[in-house]
Amino acid sequence: MVAHVGAEAPGDERGALLAFLEEQRGGIRRAMLGVTEEQARTRPSVSELSLGGLLKHVVEVEQGWVARALREPAAVPRDESNWHESFLLTEDETVAGFLAYWQQVATATEKLIRSAPSLDDTFPLPEAPWFPPDGAVSLRWLCLHLIRETARHAGHADIIRESLDGKTAFELVALERQQAS
Repeated sequence: MVAHVGAEAPGDERGALLAFLEEQRGGIRRAMLGVTEEQARTRPSVSELSLGGLLKHVVEVEQGWVARALREPAAVPRDESNWHESFLLTEDETVAGFLAYWQQVATATEKLIRSAPSLDDTFPLPEAPWFPPDGAVSLRWLCLHLIRETARHAGHADIIRESLDGKTAFELVALERQQAS
């Protein structure tokens, strides 16, 4: 991404992981700057991806993984029959609504990571053909997975946004800074 992540305090692995995750979240949030609800639903290529759909997906994925680590059900259960719906904004869903919800999810993620006794603590993987049977992962793995997932889709969001109106990630960083001042 085009934003800089500051160095962590010595020994603050949790802070470093959370900072890189937040930096990638910022890439997706910036891609939403100034787009209309109609633009957020637009698919400017043969891909089924839209900015709004990407936003919804990363929010659901983060919430679902944090819930799994807490051994709670995901807010929206997904399986092969409805997975595609995680990439589509419904009529009653909005970019603003998902951005606000994402802030709540991000707070829950930080609380989990900051309060856990150890990043080596594990939780079970769900049963799925792509996971090993009786598999478990650590909270460190969770952070790295969320960084990877969010970064992947932040790149998609950059391409979609540039396809919509020509704005590049660098221009969106400048716009964000302008709006913050």
